[in-house]
Amino acid sequence: MSQTQPITDARMAGESQSAPSQTTRESSDLPDPDQCSTCDVVIYDGQCNFCKAGVKSLRRLDWGGNRLAFLPLPDERVRDRYPDLTQEQLMDQMYVIDQQGQRHGGADAVRYLSRRLPMLWLAAPILHLPGTAKMWRRLYHEVAKRRYRLAGKSCDSGSCSIH
Repeated sequence: MSQTQPITDARMAGESQSAPSQTTRESSDLPDPDQCSTCDVVIYDGQCNFCKAGVKSLRRLDWGGNRLAFLPLPDERVRDRYPDLTQEQLMDQMYVIDQQGQRHGGADAVRYLSRRLPMLWLAAPILHLPGTAKMWRRLYHEVAKRRYRLAGKSCDSGSCSIH
């Protein structure tokens, strides 16, 4: 079962946009979707140290910084722009929203990024071997559910009590 879902982005529908949250301002070293209209949007757990390290790696792999923009949870723009993604879905896995509005979640997001970022092209053949998608999804799920135990959680803004 694929984690990719075609749905139109609320920005494309002309809905209003919220101001950046404290979490977004704290992530100012990452490209913001409001500043990069041609970028795919990576939605990630902003309190997860493992996730933040992964996002920093993605940022370095995006040479030129013109392919990816980032929205950390609990940035309110995530809920406003992608109401089809539930809080549970967003906490289970990262999502990449491509320019066509497709949602790529978890291992499918990693596989998508292996095609999108030239620095990951070497990994693409192994990630796309026929019959391996289920294995990559299972591996992603196992790591994701242990992410706080692996690297901890940062609660600088006090928002951890919400989750």
